[in-house]
Amino acid sequence: MGQESLFPSLLAGIIGIALGLIIMYMASKLGLNRDQQKAKLMIDDASIKAENILRQAVLDGKTQAYELKLAAERELKERRQELQESEQKLGRREDNLSFRDETLTSKEKQLDERNKQVTDKLSSLDKMEKDLQDKIDVQIVELERVAGMSAASAKQELLDVVKHKTRNEIEAYIRDEEDQAKSRASDAAKEIIGTAIQRYAQEETIERTVSVVNLPNDEMKGRIIGREGRNIRAIEQATGVDLLIDDTPETITISCFDPIRREVARQALEILLKDGRIQPGRIEEVVTRVQGELKESIIKTGEEALFKLGIGKVDREIVELVGRMRYRYSYGQNALSHIMEVSKIAGIMAVELGLNQQLAKRAGLLHDIGKALDFEMEGSHVELGAKIAKKHGEHHVIINSIESHHGDEKADNIYSLLVQAADTLSAARPGARYEGMENYIKRLEQLETIANSFEGVEKTYAIQAGREIRVMVMPDKLDDLGCHRVAREIKEKIEAEMTYPGQIKVTVIRESRAQEVAK
Repeated sequence: MGQESLFPSLLAGIIGIALGLIIMYMASKLGLNRDQQKAKLMIDDASIKAENILRQAVLDGKTQAYELKLAAERELKERRQELQESEQKLGRREDNLSFRDETLTSKEKQLDERNKQVTDKLSSLDKMEKDLQDKIDVQIVELERVAGMSAASAKQELLDVVKHKTRNEIEAYIRDEEDQAKSRASDAAKEIIGTAIQRYAQEETIERTVSVVNLPNDEMKGRIIGREGRNIRAIEQATGVDLLIDDTPETITISCFDPIRREVARQALEILLKDGRIQPGRIEEVVTRVQGELKESIIKTGEEALFKLGIGKVDREIVELVGRMRYRYSYGQNALSHIMEVSKIAGIMAVELGLNQQLAKRAGLLHDIGKALDFEMEGSHVELGAKIAKKHGEHHVIINSIESHHGDEKADNIYSLLVQAADTLSAARPGARYEGMENYIKRLEQLETIANSFEGVEKTYAIQAGREIRVMVMPDKLDDLGCHRVAREIKEKIEAEMTYPGQIKVTVIRESRAQEVAK
């Protein structure tokens, strides 16, 4: 029973497998046919597209070839047209050249005719000139016979007369021009200087260079000297000054070439006198403290001066040098007051002339800056000042103002001339400076010696404290025009050989008197 039921099941399985295989084969057969059909369609489509692309490419090629042909024909046509235009231009130029050639030929013919006419005229003129010269020679011989003088002698006499007359005219012209120029310049200068002085008012103060310390009593002299002079030696060694203790009651004089050292010694002595403790250790301590305080005071003084003048940024070293000028004097005039005064006057005059006021004020302030160093370094204050200005990159105008304010170098700009004028005004005004008797007498003698060295000078007088020199000349040796020449030459020699503050006026006087006595 069991075997009978297994056989049909096995048979059904075999039949199912067979049917499945048949179905799979049929399905694969049908799929292969579809793929073949798709491939064929794709091949046909590609063939059609290829044919279309080929036809389009052929068409595009023909189009491009046609366009290239048109472009080539167009370019060929343009070139032919350009060639035709060039040929036409060349033709016109040839015509112009031909016309010019004909014109030049005609002008050459005219020039040849004119040259011939000129040659004929020159020949005629030469002949006429020769005839005229013969007549002149005859007349000269006749004139020499009548006048009893040769032509050379007459010519020389005429030249002498003309020379003398011309010299007088030239000197008169120079004198007139100088008078006019001086008048115009004097009016303009007086107006500018008058305005500057009117707008600037400086109180007159003169301080002496000698430092004096007052003592409460004469017993303090002994304490300052100390046992065996140790205190005074300590003070002199620490400050570098000399203390002069003499019979003058309650007074000690401080002597030193350097004003800064002298000021340190003065302040240190005043502190020691107030404190009462005078001994070497205390002296060194006080001197060191005073040196530091004085340096700060110098810088503050320089800053205040720059602030008052309204001058811009300045290097710190120059600020300190400006402050040091507070303790420097020239002929009794305080150097700081002098440079501030020159700065203000130069600035005012610059404004009147429409110039840069700041530059003029800066040049005026720094023109004497070398005086702050001439006690410590070799060289004149002009050389030292120019060196300092160059070191700190100051403007060329300021350097030239420093170098030229005493005539060491030539002023090459108007600011330097303003500084010179302001420096002269500040130094030469009444009460600004004093001068030692020895130097004063020497300067007067030198003035008179220079004036007496000129020919025709009879007497010379230096007056007005050396501000003017009057020269008496011999009237039979110098005429009026010669007096002007001598005055100018004396002025030039004074400027070349002398050094002096301010200006010196030269006056030449010529006087002739005729006297007769009636009896």
